[in-house]
Amino acid sequence: MKKIILFKALFFYILFNINLFAAETNFLEEGIKYYEKKDFKKSKIFFERDIVFNPESEKSYLYLAKIFNNNKNDEEQEINLNNTLLINPNNDEAMYMLILLKIKQSDYIATKELIERFVLVCKSLCEKEEEIKNKLKKLSPENDTSKN
Repeated sequence: MKKIILFKALFFYILFNINLFAAETNFLEEGIKYYEKKDFKKSKIFFERDIVFNPESEKSYLYLAKIFNNNKNDEEQEINLNNTLLINPNNDEAMYMLILLKIKQSDYIATKELIERFVLVCKSLCEKEEEIKNKLKKLSPENDTSKN
């Protein structure tokens, strides 16, 4: 019986200290500092730590997507952009980045759907609407000249 009580006390002590450590250390802010210095390896670690302690950290997922974009890792970039949009479907920056990725992947249908959503929710990137619509026109199956 004493072992069970001791184990429970130790468990709660460790759990309490982990939460205090997480509260004292702002992993997101540290990650942003390193990101701005273009130290992507260190910033990635801090963003991942932030997600461990705060699984709904929209900004950490978005910054990870930016890091993977910089590293030309489209698969990981898309995963993190989708996670950002799951947390906040109105995140226009994540949507814009995903549109550009879908254009790069020549995914006309997904691009078109994303642009329709983007137009409805854009806040800070509304000026990009014409740019992405023009890119969509170039991607359009109707503009495919390889059929001739």
